[in-house]
Amino acid sequence: MSEEREIMTWDMLGESTRTLSQMVADDGYEPDMILGIARGGLLPAGAMGYALSVKNVYTMNVEFYTGVDERLEVPRILPPAPDFVDLSHGKILVVDDVADTGHTLKSVEEFCEGKVGEVRTACIYEKSHSVVKCDYVWKRTDQWINFPWSEKDPVAQRDWSVRDA
Repeated sequence: MSEEREIMTWDMLGESTRTLSQMVADDGYEPDMILGIARGGLLPAGAMGYALSVKNVYTMNVEFYTGVDERLEVPRILPPAPDFVDLSHGKILVVDDVADTGHTLKSVEEFCEGKVGEVRTACIYEKSHSVVKCDYVWKRTDQWINFPWSEKDPVAQRDWSVRDA
């Protein structure tokens, strides 16, 4: 992995989510629900919920990364998983911070299949090798990304804490 990194600031978070929201609105897509992928997609999903006037903002926790460029073999959806009651014709916008390998987003899309009417994806960053090509992307990069919410080591260390290298 290259030592060069993409650095995102808090101001860039605001700019990126506003731009992504405008892309969704300009496309005429009106989601009934925004599904933020925890943890990295929580802040972008909340911001986009406000920008798109969508009050139904939910979360789904998918475990995949264990460190910098280190991951499990396959993503694991952690409970509780969303219950899509009365959304068989609903439109969902899945929001995450990055589509790196794309396997997290692919697992979420597969989870949603047959339960909702339409799923679209929005990510702040998308990497060229992602198996999912997002519908809405703010920036494409192949560098490791330092996000403002995860660039510092955790204040509470646990055995499973992701630490920067």
